[in-house]
Amino acid sequence: MAPPMAEPAGAVAAFEALLTPEGQELLHRLRREDDPARLRLGTELRASYPVELVTAALAQHELRLRARAKFSRALDMFFTRPGLEQASAEVIAVHRSARYARAGLVADLCCGIGGDLVALAAGRGVLAVDRDRLHLRMAQANADVYGVAAGLTAVAADVREVSLDGEAGAQAPRVDAVFIDPARRAGGRRLRAGDSEPPLEWCLALAEQVPRVGIKAAPGLPHDAVPPGWELEFIAIGRDLKEAVAWSPALATAATRATVLPGGHTLTPGPGGPVPVRPPGGFLLDPNPAVTRAGLVADLARSAGAWKIDDRIAFLSADAPVRTPFARTLQVIDSGPWDQRRLPARLRALDIGAADIRRRGLAGDVDSLHRRLRLSGSRRATVVMTRVRDRPWGLVCVDV
Repeated sequence: MAPPMAEPAGAVAAFEALLTPEGQELLHRLRREDDPARLRLGTELRASYPVELVTAALAQHELRLRARAKFSRALDMFFTRPGLEQASAEVIAVHRSARYARAGLVADLCCGIGGDLVALAAGRGVLAVDRDRLHLRMAQANADVYGVAAGLTAVAADVREVSLDGEAGAQAPRVDAVFIDPARRAGGRRLRAGDSEPPLEWCLALAEQVPRVGIKAAPGLPHDAVPPGWELEFIAIGRDLKEAVAWSPALATAATRATVLPGGHTLTPGPGGPVPVRPPGGFLLDPNPAVTRAGLVADLARSAGAWKIDDRIAFLSADAPVRTPFARTLQVIDSGPWDQRRLPARLRALDIGAADIRRRGLAGDVDSLHRRLRLSGSRRATVVMTRVRDRPWGLVCVDV
């Protein structure tokens, strides 16, 4: 069996010190500070508390402040810098946990600081496994913050060495379902089968032991990286594409899915013929990145009564404004073949004083173009550099 990963010397002890009455008192004091970053604060605190405890508390408070973007109870939770970066946002974890509604005991493998654990453990038992003892201990503390620690079993081990079938002498009881968040080894957003630890092939094979499996992945995971029968869900918060999840056949309900949070809106493939390709109309639809990655632009077009402006470009168009959580709708106020030399004059004639530039399917230096525009009008617009029926095209749009 692979030994649990070694933590930095004293890291677990420093964390445990924060759980003592003195450590909790110090963390509560930091929460009351108007400016916890002020230079004199460290000196003042060191006069009343041990230096090591003050150092740990200041670092923890800084992470808690950053974590408020992800967790509703961040100011009571515990983090490491990599643990916070790798953790899913609470809104995603809650959405994802709904797939496990019928599971009695879920294994959270590579649980980290417990970002998914706190949602999975609401109303069910969870087996939390991680070889990083500090993260595992933080996951337990964070589960307690959310009031879901009662049904938690924590195991410090390499997930590949933990039995999930409840055999005699095994470390853990038999589980009904698995969620795994393998660490990504690659720096890019496109994930290949060998780019995670454990590798994606090993994670996929978990479905042979426990049919109900969910695998968190980078949003660049190729569709062909998962076997037939699995579902790939691409999740965005607003227009920010966050991650993908591969659902085993026992949990899958579609071949692919685009989910937009926090509203819980989902789009899946539906029936329908080819989407027509026509010149831009009065409105332009810019699909959410989750829709684009899920390959559901045509499905969005059919549901919105829209058409494509090019066979290979994800922009859609319509004659009337479309309200949908799956796209940003813009009103087209100018449309024509792309002519960068005449663009500044076009924008001045339209009284445009500030412009965002969206480029899709057309090469160009956006920063250089911004510098050359020198706008001074009263309106704000979006300049779209794209292609229409494979011709370079430009559109000037305003918000609906």
